[in-house]
Amino acid sequence: MSKKGWKDIPIGGLIAKGGTARDYKTGDWSTSKPVRDESKCIHCLLCWVYCPDSSVLVKDGKMIGFDYEYCKGCGICVSVCPRKCIKMEKK
Repeated sequence: MSKKGWKDIPIGGLIAKGGTARDYKTGDWSTSKPVRDESKCIHCLLCWVYCPDSSVLVKDGKMIGFDYEYCKGCGICVSVCPRKCIKMEKK
């Protein structure tokens, strides 16, 4: 099944049925993306806790990256990171 981009979402953002959020790629809305310096990351997962789009990828209790298909580039992860290992870069 092909996922829909923001241009394919009905005007007004109407989603007719529940449980379809993963069907719509929203990451292409952003102009910047978070990038992590792995050497500084302590895997506190505050970025994961505060991410409004569930775009922080975690495996075995460790942050492993970002899901750029759904990350809207809000920068909340940057502001909550205690080690300042995440920065925003232009897409």
